[in-house]
Amino acid sequence: MRYSSRWWVFVLAAMLVIAGCSSTAAAPPAAVPVAAAQSTPAPQVSAPLPAEIAVAEAAAKREAGAFMLDVRQPDEWNAVHIPGATLIPLDQLEQRVNEVPRDQEVVVVCRSGNRSQQGRDILKSAGYSQVTSMAGGMNQWSAAGYPTATGP
Repeated sequence: MRYSSRWWVFVLAAMLVIAGCSSTAAAPPAAVPVAAAQSTPAPQVSAPLPAEIAVAEAAAKREAGAFMLDVRQPDEWNAVHIPGATLIPLDQLEQRVNEVPRDQEVVVVCRSGNRSQQGRDILKSAGYSQVTSMAGGMNQWSAAGYPTATGP
């Protein structure tokens, strides 16, 4: 059986059309001027923090500049707290969420780790992704010998 040259042209054209419509076909790269590529840095997107971290990791994050949010009551805070932490009692957090920065990691702290989980969840519901709670709370922090402060 012999095929005409028109038949082969038709088969070749059909293959090109199918390949062009295929979802796996690669699109040519967009041209980006060199000056624009150099002057516009790519945005840094961080992965969300784990739901809970150990005291040692919280201490490391504090040293690296994380915002330490204490959600206990003022009398608990006055007894002992992490130097540099910010106190926003859990029952006020939803109304004061705008006091928590969105441009840095947030570690939520309480006495034993229960209220900090609730505080973390309030922040997550408010759109925070770089937030975690500290397991063991101030009880573990103090027991591990990390720095503490007292008073208002």
